[in-house]
Amino acid sequence: MASSLFRHLSTASRDSISTHGSTTVFNHHSPPLFLRVQYPTSCGSGGAQFSKFKCSAADSQTGFFTKLGRLIKEKAKKDVEKIFSGGFSKTRDNLAVIDELLLYWNLSDTDRVLDELEEALLVSDFGPKITVKIVESLRDDIFAGKLKSGTEIKDALKNSVLDILTKKGAKTELKLGFRKPAVIMIVGVNGGGKTTSLGKLAYRLKSGGAKILMAAGDTFRAAASDQLEIWAERTGCEIVSAEKEKAKASSVLSQAVKKGKEGGYDIVLCDTSGRLHTNYSLMEELIACKKAVAKVVQGAPNEILLVLDGTTGLNMLPQAREFNEVVGITGFILTKLDGSARGGCVVSVVDELGIPVKRCQEKVYHSIMYGAMVTPYECSRERRVGLA
Repeated sequence: MASSLFRHLSTASRDSISTHGSTTVFNHHSPPLFLRVQYPTSCGSGGAQFSKFKCSAADSQTGFFTKLGRLIKEKAKKDVEKIFSGGFSKTRDNLAVIDELLLYWNLSDTDRVLDELEEALLVSDFGPKITVKIVESLRDDIFAGKLKSGTEIKDALKNSVLDILTKKGAKTELKLGFRKPAVIMIVGVNGGGKTTSLGKLAYRLKSGGAKILMAAGDTFRAAASDQLEIWAERTGCEIVSAEKEKAKASSVLSQAVKKGKEGGYDIVLCDTSGRLHTNYSLMEELIACKKAVAKVVQGAPNEILLVLDGTTGLNMLPQAREFNEVVGITGFILTKLDGSARGGCVVSVVDELGIPVKRCQEKVYHSIMYGAMVTPYECSRERRVGLA
């Protein structure tokens, strides 16, 4: 399966190297989403200053977790500096550190290069477990003679991450079944981008020819229904909202699915209130929503998509665990990918739970299906044939 998330790994070119004084600058184009890295410009030991690629000796002495702690502190400091100097900007050229490491690699330099590659992955929030797994696999292949050049190492790195994201033959297209309407629930914590993701998804599906109905199941947040109504107007979709304030979300979703069934709609997109994964009473409300739509259409909901904020970092993992345990997540929507560089943790999430990333969101209308070409309805061949 072709992976659009890694399409930029192969675009690095020696032609993009420029020299300013004694400093060599690598300007690569649009790195993949999970390998955007920010790294410290220097580190000190005994008053001596070293370049960003001269910290390996100290790291090998202090150990992996000392290094991890140092990197977390340095990244937090740099994040604060970015906020006060104009906010987060796109980190399109930060992958240059990996290309720079591997450009002039040789076997005698393996330990240093892998140590710095480990730092790059940690700063991108891949997490200790996945980082060690990837780097040690590369180390074994290098010393076994399977990888003999920097290009081969880079390709192996790309394939290692891709293998994790597509493990267990996970399907990235939406599973909509044969019964109308198909029901998709959008869930997640507060502020992750659920309502906006629903609007973008509606836009993509309607562009493919589907008849879409929106359900304003977020009955708690102020103006949530108004926000979804704006998206309905923008996309030309119908919407079902609560008839009174503070109505039960399960009642609104049930009403919407009934209308979808009676009105011949292809897909009902159900918005839900944001909730912390540690608030068990609110998490149980999702169970009621799931049961409500199942009573109207057998087998519904077809998809329960968890929205993961790309800037969240390592907190993605406990979120995903809890939501999956409560309602059974079928896929992830990764949002805010045009912001800061913390999307790498989703690799750890997919590795542990075996649930695929199904959508990648950035900009106004962008809702890109991960790992496949855009097709009508962006779903399985069987579903498209069934509706032809």
